[in-house]
Amino acid sequence: MDIVYIKGLKAQAVIGIYDWERTIRQQLVVDLELGTDIRSAAETEDVSNTLDYKAISDRLIEFIETSEYQLVETLAEKLATLLLAEFPVKGVRLRLGKPGAVAAAEDVGVVICRGASL
Repeated sequence: MDIVYIKGLKAQAVIGIYDWERTIRQQLVVDLELGTDIRSAAETEDVSNTLDYKAISDRLIEFIETSEYQLVETLAEKLATLLLAEFPVKGVRLRLGKPGAVAAAEDVGVVICRGASL
Protein backbone atom coordinates (compact mmCIF):
# COMPACT_ATOMS: atom_id res chain seq x y z
CA MET A 1 0.00 0.00 0.00
CA ASP A 2 1.20 3.48 -0.84
CA ILE A 3 0.95 6.48 1.46
CA VAL A 4 -0.21 10.00 0.71
CA TYR A 5 0.63 12.19 3.69
CA ILE A 6 -0.33 15.57 5.07
CA LYS A 7 1.85 16.94 7.86
CA GLY A 8 1.19 19.85 10.18
CA LEU A 9 -2.36 20.71 9.12
CA LYS A 10 -3.53 23.44 11.48
CA ALA A 11 -7.06 24.36 12.52
CA GLN A 12 -8.77 26.10 15.44
CA ALA A 13 -11.49 24.42 17.51
CA VAL A 14 -13.39 24.54 20.75
CA ILE A 15 -11.92 21.54 22.57
CA GLY A 16 -11.27 20.62 26.16
CA ILE A 17 -12.85 19.51 29.40
CA TYR A 18 -12.42 22.68 31.45
CA ASP A 19 -15.01 25.47 31.51
CA TRP A 20 -12.48 28.03 30.27
CA GLU A 21 -11.63 25.80 27.30
CA ARG A 22 -15.27 25.82 26.23
CA THR A 23 -15.12 29.62 25.74
CA ILE A 24 -12.04 29.81 23.48
CA ARG A 25 -10.68 28.32 20.27
CA GLN A 26 -7.43 26.37 20.46
CA GLN A 27 -5.02 25.38 17.73
CA LEU A 28 -4.88 21.71 16.80
CA VAL A 29 -2.35 20.08 14.49
CA VAL A 30 -3.08 17.02 12.35
CA ASP A 31 -0.59 14.68 10.68
CA LEU A 32 -2.05 12.09 8.33
CA GLU A 33 -0.85 9.02 6.51
CA LEU A 34 -3.49 7.84 4.05
CA GLY A 35 -3.26 4.36 2.54
CA THR A 36 -4.00 4.22 -1.17
CA ASP A 37 -2.63 2.93 -4.48
CA ILE A 38 -0.86 5.66 -6.47
CA ARG A 39 0.20 3.53 -9.48
CA SER A 40 -2.64 4.68 -11.74
CA ALA A 41 -1.97 8.33 -10.93
CA ALA A 42 1.74 7.85 -11.58
CA GLU A 43 1.04 6.23 -14.95
CA THR A 44 -1.56 8.76 -16.12
CA GLU A 45 -0.52 11.91 -14.23
CA ASP A 46 -4.24 12.43 -13.64
CA VAL A 47 -5.13 13.86 -10.23
CA SER A 48 -8.49 12.10 -10.32
CA ASN A 49 -6.56 8.81 -9.96
CA THR A 50 -5.06 9.76 -6.60
CA LEU A 51 -6.03 11.36 -3.31
CA ASP A 52 -6.61 15.10 -3.59
CA TYR A 53 -4.75 16.33 -0.52
CA LYS A 54 -6.11 19.88 -1.01
CA ALA A 55 -9.71 18.60 -0.90
CA ILE A 56 -8.89 16.41 2.11
CA SER A 57 -7.20 19.29 3.93
CA ASP A 58 -10.08 21.68 3.23
CA ARG A 59 -12.64 19.13 4.45
CA LEU A 60 -10.75 18.38 7.65
CA ILE A 61 -10.24 22.07 8.46
CA GLU A 62 -13.95 22.74 7.92
CA PHE A 63 -14.91 19.81 10.15
CA ILE A 64 -12.45 20.70 12.92
CA GLU A 65 -13.35 24.37 12.96
CA THR A 66 -17.07 23.64 13.37
CA SER A 67 -16.54 20.93 16.00
CA GLU A 68 -16.91 21.29 19.77
CA TYR A 69 -15.65 18.08 21.39
CA GLN A 70 -14.24 17.69 24.88
CA LEU A 71 -11.57 15.09 24.08
CA VAL A 72 -8.96 14.97 21.33
CA GLU A 73 -9.66 11.23 21.28
CA THR A 74 -13.23 11.88 20.14
CA LEU A 75 -12.21 14.34 17.45
CA ALA A 76 -9.48 12.00 16.17
CA GLU A 77 -11.99 9.16 15.86
CA LYS A 78 -14.48 11.40 14.02
CA LEU A 79 -11.79 12.57 11.61
CA ALA A 80 -10.67 9.02 10.82
CA THR A 81 -14.28 7.95 10.25
CA LEU A 82 -14.85 10.93 7.94
CA LEU A 83 -11.73 10.16 5.89
CA LEU A 84 -12.66 6.51 5.40
CA ALA A 85 -16.25 7.40 4.48
CA GLU A 86 -15.71 10.38 2.18
CA PHE A 87 -12.44 9.65 0.37
CA PRO A 88 -11.03 6.57 -1.42
CA VAL A 89 -8.74 5.74 1.48
CA LYS A 90 -7.96 2.16 2.53
CA GLY A 91 -6.32 3.03 5.85
CA VAL A 92 -5.59 6.04 8.02
CA ARG A 93 -2.86 6.82 10.53
CA LEU A 94 -3.83 10.07 12.21
CA ARG A 95 -1.93 12.10 14.78
CA LEU A 96 -3.93 14.87 16.48
CA GLY A 97 -1.93 17.25 18.63
CA LYS A 98 -3.01 19.97 21.03
CA PRO A 99 0.10 22.15 21.41
CA GLY A 100 0.22 24.17 24.59
CA ALA A 101 -2.16 21.91 26.51
CA VAL A 102 0.60 21.00 28.97
CA ALA A 103 2.94 23.86 29.82
CA ALA A 104 6.02 21.65 30.16
CA ALA A 105 5.43 19.83 26.86
CA GLU A 106 5.72 20.99 23.27
CA ASP A 107 2.65 19.00 22.28
CA VAL A 108 0.23 16.35 23.54
CA GLY A 109 -2.36 14.32 21.70
CA VAL A 110 -3.23 10.95 20.25
CA VAL A 111 -2.25 8.71 17.35
CA ILE A 112 -4.83 6.33 15.91
CA CYS A 113 -4.83 3.86 13.04
CA ARG A 114 -8.06 2.82 11.32
CA GLY A 115 -8.83 0.68 8.27
CA ALA A 116 -6.16 -1.35 6.50
CA SER A 117 -2.75 -1.54 8.19
CA LEU A 118 -0.25 1.02 7.05
